[in-house]
Amino acid sequence: MAQGGYSWWYVDALSDDGRNGITIIALIGSVFSPYYAEMRRRGGGDPLQHVSLNVAVYGEGKRWAMTERFGDAVQRDKSWLEIGPSSLEWDGDCLTIRIDEIAVPIPKRLRGTVRVHPTALHDKSYQLDSAGRHHWGPIAPCARVEVELEKPSVRWSGSGYLDSNRGDEPLEAAFKRWDWSRAALKRGAAVLYDVTGRDGAGPVLGLRFDPAGGVEPFEAPPFIKLPSTLWRVERGTRGDPQGGARVVETLEDTPFYARSVLETNLLGETATAMHESLCLDRFSARWVQRLLPFRIPRALR
Repeated sequence: MAQGGYSWWYVDALSDDGRNGITIIALIGSVFSPYYAEMRRRGGGDPLQHVSLNVAVYGEGKRWAMTERFGDAVQRDKSWLEIGPSSLEWDGDCLTIRIDEIAVPIPKRLRGTVRVHPTALHDKSYQLDSAGRHHWGPIAPCARVEVELEKPSVRWSGSGYLDSNRGDEPLEAAFKRWDWSRAALKRGAAVLYDVTGRDGAGPVLGLRFDPAGGVEPFEAPPFIKLPSTLWRVERGTRGDPQGGARVVETLEDTPFYARSVLETNLLGETATAMHESLCLDRFSARWVQRLLPFRIPRALR
């Protein structure tokens, strides 16, 4: 991997009853790490020295963990990735994520297993910037997810999603901001990627995936401005003009990033969507960098 670069694998899921949710991000070259950002400012930045598994549990037993670790905590091959005491393993049909982390800011154990069962796999990646240094791969836009946690004691299943991003430079080098969402449709899923690059407006991707693995691009509908967060992070999405969109719940509200659940109207359907808004100018601000260690502790060797 390039110095200053990154790879991550992202999973999200919402329970069938709408009461619970989870996101998991396995990061090599942890893009939101203040320690990695500091090394890049000094002219270095080995991504393998900044790795973490971010787990956020919403609803019952809400917890959040993201401990950054050094390269000696990583073991990997083509189907297996270990980051400290946690791991991800792909057996050809199911991605099994074994979690053993400590939540912050109040230390609590976060332990259990999450299984992602794709209905089909998608092997194409999409360029996000004009220089071709950042790519997004929607590995399994349609999936079933089983959550079995011991600590906290939580068990549920629901619709889910799996993707991957990779880049040869820091996110903030190419982008000012983006809004992203994935919506579960009656048949399949729709993903919107709305990017603003440093060199001007970026691509607006609209892709519809069916459960069998087919993908069809669609023209992104009009922009809908959503209410800003308490940290004044701007949010927006795209949806059918006759239906609009609304924020059902804000799951994460940070100085530079927001994760939300939306009720939206897209491709003629009313759907529930997982949504994120990211402001890279805010992330780069020194005052934000000073706050991040409270959410992202660095493990001892």
